[in-house]
Amino acid sequence: MPDFNATQWTLAVIAALGMGISKGGLSGVGLLHVVIFAFLFGARDSTGVVLPMLLVGDVCAVTVLHQHARWDYVKRMLLPSCIGVIAGWLLMGRITDAGFRLVVGWIILTLAVLQFARMLRPHWFGDVPHNRWFAWAMGLLLGVTTMLANAAGPIFGLYALSVSLPKFEIVGTGAWLFFIVNAVKVPFSAGLGLIHRQTLLFNLLMTPVIIVGVLCGRWLTHRLPQRLFDGFLLAFAAIAALRLIVS
Repeated sequence: MPDFNATQWTLAVIAALGMGISKGGLSGVGLLHVVIFAFLFGARDSTGVVLPMLLVGDVCAVTVLHQHARWDYVKRMLLPSCIGVIAGWLLMGRITDAGFRLVVGWIILTLAVLQFARMLRPHWFGDVPHNRWFAWAMGLLLGVTTMLANAAGPIFGLYALSVSLPKFEIVGTGAWLFFIVNAVKVPFSAGLGLIHRQTLLFNLLMTPVIIVGVLCGRWLTHRLPQRLFDGFLLAFAAIAALRLIVS
């Protein structure tokens, strides 16, 4: 169990709550836990600390939102995402945290700007999001990003917006996709020594907070209009990108 002071424990609880809210529907909020846990445990070690907690949130999300999943989009993204996980695993230790954050930040920011442009001018790039190469590109980026930083929520959110999925289908589809991809990541993270007894004890302590967060996220998603929901996803993605770029 980490030797945290009161402030650090408070930050940990806030991060776990934000993680649950993101799994319950507001995926962009998930970047909050990336920043906080990287601060508390270090960027690399935090990936192993966070992964079992993400799986707890995934199980909760799948349980309450499974009926909204679009399996055609899960299947479209799954293979490239798993290949991206392997690529991220190979890259761990070969790329600096600063370099990775800069690249991913600019990619997410560019995608957010393009999606905002499409919301203003729907005919722009109209066919691109439905092409197979676009799904593969986004899936590979999602896999690499989630393996290296557990920060792929905005990437899936932007992809889902680009193919015009309704908000509940975005949440249900993302729940199943991330549940499978995060499960695939476990042996890779364990093999790197990032998951061990002490991290699992911390995960167990944070589990009730995550569950509360999922329920809060589901409540919020039900009450946000579609256009406002889309705006939140774009805003969170842009803020997350800027945070990665300037950190």
